[in-house]
Amino acid sequence: MKLFVDTANLEELEQSLQRGFAAGVTTNPSILARERLDDFPAHVKRLIELLLEYDFAGPLSLEVFGNTPAAMIRQAEEFVEQFGHYPQLNIKVPIGWDELKVIAELRRRDIAVNCTCCMAFNQAVMAAQAGARYVSLFWGRIRDTGSDAAGVVRQVTDTFRRRNCATEVIVGSIRHMADVNEAILAGADIVTVPPQFLPQMCCHPKTDEVVRQFAGACQWPAAGEILEPLPAKG
Repeated sequence: MKLFVDTANLEELEQSLQRGFAAGVTTNPSILARERLDDFPAHVKRLIELLLEYDFAGPLSLEVFGNTPAAMIRQAEEFVEQFGHYPQLNIKVPIGWDELKVIAELRRRDIAVNCTCCMAFNQAVMAAQAGARYVSLFWGRIRDTGSDAAGVVRQVTDTFRRRNCATEVIVGSIRHMADVNEAILAGADIVTVPPQFLPQMCCHPKTDEVVRQFAGACQWPAAGEILEPLPAKG
């Protein structure tokens, strides 16, 4: 089980890198749009510089947004040309009949693919068979349809593991902290988490209560104070 950070914000990303738990980074056009970018390539290069500064070795996913297979492949090539110095670059491609050609072609070129926008078992299977390294199941949006998101994740992960499929399952579209817990319990290989939920994952009111109790009971001097020597025995 791994946690990815779902962000394109440099400060949010650095906060996670400093804490050492992040195993990967995912972005999408909506997340990048929030950054009000004047220069998309320059921003991605800054993201990569930050990852390298922290000796980060996990995957970074960038999504193509062309509307034809040819346009997606061209854009993927551009991403590799501009950002391929980062060894764990993954190209996000949405699931679809025509998009399978993109996944297969990128796989032939040894370009790693994260197949995104998957909502159903059959979509995940098709993406994996076409050569995707990751399939991203959208937890919140699956629930929007009235379907059982945990059941879909469980079906996909159980099938992939029984068949020794190398494709890993990412769960995205996280809307509540509880979604993270439920996705992990459903067997997700990876959950990609919006940064606002990450501090919450470390918190519990009883933890705060106990820490305050321990601090109140502590008789050690404050930092910088000198301890008096213990009296000699006898």
